[in-house]
Amino acid sequence: MGTEVPQPPRFFWGDQPEEIEFYTSQGVKNRQAYHQTPYGRVFTQSFHPIDRETGEDLPIKGTVYLTHGYGSDSGWLFQSIAIAFANWGYAAFCADMIGHGRSDGLRCYMGDFEAVAGASLHYFLSVRKNPVYADLPAYLFGESMGGAATMMMYLRSPPDTWTGLMFTAPLFMMPEDMKPSKLRLFLFGLLFGMADTWQAMPDKKMVGKSVRDPDRLRIIASNPRRYAGPPRVGTMRELARICEYIRENFPKVNTPFLTVHGTEDGVTDPEGSKMFYEKASSEDKSLILYEGMYHSLVQGESEENRNRVLKDLREWIDDRTKRYGNGVSKVVNVDRDVAASDTA
Repeated sequence: MGTEVPQPPRFFWGDQPEEIEFYTSQGVKNRQAYHQTPYGRVFTQSFHPIDRETGEDLPIKGTVYLTHGYGSDSGWLFQSIAIAFANWGYAAFCADMIGHGRSDGLRCYMGDFEAVAGASLHYFLSVRKNPVYADLPAYLFGESMGGAATMMMYLRSPPDTWTGLMFTAPLFMMPEDMKPSKLRLFLFGLLFGMADTWQAMPDKKMVGKSVRDPDRLRIIASNPRRYAGPPRVGTMRELARICEYIRENFPKVNTPFLTVHGTEDGVTDPEGSKMFYEKASSEDKSLILYEGMYHSLVQGESEENRNRVLKDLREWIDDRTKRYGNGVSKVVNVDRDVAASDTA
């Protein structure tokens, strides 16, 4: 008789409680939907603050638009970041990138990163322009490869769309041992695109280099939507190109931003965050380097380190909301106000 393979848990917290009960216990109202874009359909989530005891909606003072990293999705442990922002009084919005999670596209194929970023931006702008949220401060947030996507979204957005930008371990520069072989890419390129979707690039064991806490590593590895296959040829080719493009465009950034990075990050090079800080035109810019921390600063570090990073993120966004916000704070009934606005 064969050994029965245990099924992965339904949620990162296990099979129980159900989602509504869990989110209520976290002080948030979670809304899930699909959004059609010119580049494909994306799965989206929103998190609004509520009173844990009564379930009543609480006022929000701004909106945050979050993008996850390579191979991940907007659920599982990543959503803990969105929940944190909601607990601080912000409405948080996430989208699974094209090729990830529950969105359209071949798993982890990003041969056209402009389309990947464009799909998420299409959703974010639809929320940003919604009259329910339009008069509130708005921030883009990107983790890891989501940082590269966030930067592309910023560069493609109309002026003054965003109040600020936030990055955790953004992919602006790859460490040498993570860079794709130029020779390998050249040889695959001789096939005139036939190899673009092949899972033929060396597996760099990114998860192991990202997460320092072994308990969190086990939880992250159990995500049934996580992509665990070898990188695709076109994905690595495109990411190498996009990193270079982003670095060339650092001087175009003039919006307030915070970028944070662990000094022992083995997936994205902290030198990229340093270069961004030095070259960006923003008058209000902040860089925090965490000595000895790995790549996944919120999802993969100890509780003490995680809380330290979250504290810095909260202090930065609250301060900018006071500085640049218009003092507006409103209660948004997601089931009533947003639904009515979506169908208007």
